[in-house]
Amino acid sequence: MKQVHCDEITKAVKQMVVDINFVLPRDVMHSLEDNYAKEKWVLAKETLETIIENAKLAEEKSIPMCQDTGMVVVFVTMGQEVHIEGGYIEDAINEGIRQGYEEGYLRKSVVKDPLQRENTKDNTPGVINYQIVPGDTLEIMVAAKGFGSENMSRQKMLRPADGVDGVIDFVVEAARLAGPNACPPIVMGVGIGGTFDRSGLLAKKALMRSLESYHPDPFYKELEMELERRVNELGIGPQGFGGRTTCLRVLIETYPTHIAGLPVAVNINCHATRHETTIF
Repeated sequence: MKQVHCDEITKAVKQMVVDINFVLPRDVMHSLEDNYAKEKWVLAKETLETIIENAKLAEEKSIPMCQDTGMVVVFVTMGQEVHIEGGYIEDAINEGIRQGYEEGYLRKSVVKDPLQRENTKDNTPGVINYQIVPGDTLEIMVAAKGFGSENMSRQKMLRPADGVDGVIDFVVEAARLAGPNACPPIVMGVGIGGTFDRSGLLAKKALMRSLESYHPDPFYKELEMELERRVNELGIGPQGFGGRTTCLRVLIETYPTHIAGLPVAVNINCHATRHETTIF
């Protein structure tokens, strides 16, 4: 039985929420640089150059790369042989968020109630997802999800007869409707299967994958590549100024579903796809 103290969790989460707002993940930076090299539209190329320079300055000067420092989304993968001591894990995670956002001088963007809109003033609570697995490892992944892109996300209950073509049409249409509002170039997480709620979680979790990875199933790898091609053919381009670079990656996650259903969710992220993981 592995023992993990809540103080360790708080310390790790605090550091992660600061890091992800200051430092763009290497896979995202590499994708931006690669697309900059390939982009031929002058205005799009200049925009990508500005985005890359902004990310470099954020890291160098330890300032947020975007004024929307996001709502914190957390994925906790806990081995069944892990024991949390010194308190409640959710309190420890939220305390780490609170400390990170206050001490890092990050914008506080969370309201207590979706309709009454009173700010919590410390960016808590985070949205915390749990998965119990075999073993004695505790993995905590933290992401800062900006809502310019989150607001452009979509979910639809397709019919099984809609098939692959229906999924492609829906995902491409989601990108078209998002247009410049999601601060392209975007990363698209696509969740297929499960139930209404599970498809949305799959789409969110897909955004946590490395942009240098493709789906291990050749069928879905091909679908990811086809969707990327179709979305980039829209010509929206960086910040909506046109060009070939509308989407950095489309990342698909799936789950078994009912014979009568085909749930599909698209969770969109801007180029500031920020996340980090700590393993205990």
